[in-house]
Amino acid sequence: MKEKAKGKVKIEGKLVLKLYVSGMSSKSMAAIENIKLLCDEHLKGSVELEIIDIFKNPKLASEQHIVFSPSLLKKLPLPQKTLVGTLSDTKKVLKALGITIE
Repeated sequence: MKEKAKGKVKIEGKLVLKLYVSGMSSKSMAAIENIKLLCDEHLKGSVELEIIDIFKNPKLASEQHIVFSPSLLKKLPLPQKTLVGTLSDTKKVLKALGITIE
C-alpha cells in the first residue's frame, strides 16, 4: 500500500463492500490484498466484504454496472460509491468511502 492512514477511524454504521475482480490477474490480487489489509487494520468488526470474480459471476457485475476491474462498490451506508483500481493508497480509499480519520 502506498500511503498508510494513521489515527483512529470513525465509521457511522456498518460498511457493506463488494470487490469485483477479474480472475487472478495481478491487479485483482493486489486489490484483494490491499482491501483485506485495510479492513483488518482499520475496519475490524465494522465491515462486510464480499469478493466477486466477474469471470465466474458476470451477471452480478452487470447488475451493478461494473465495467472496470478491479472495482470496489460501497453499498452501505448510502450513497453508493465505486472505486476503481488496486486500492493501494489507504488514505484515499478511506476518504473516498467517507470514513474519517481522527
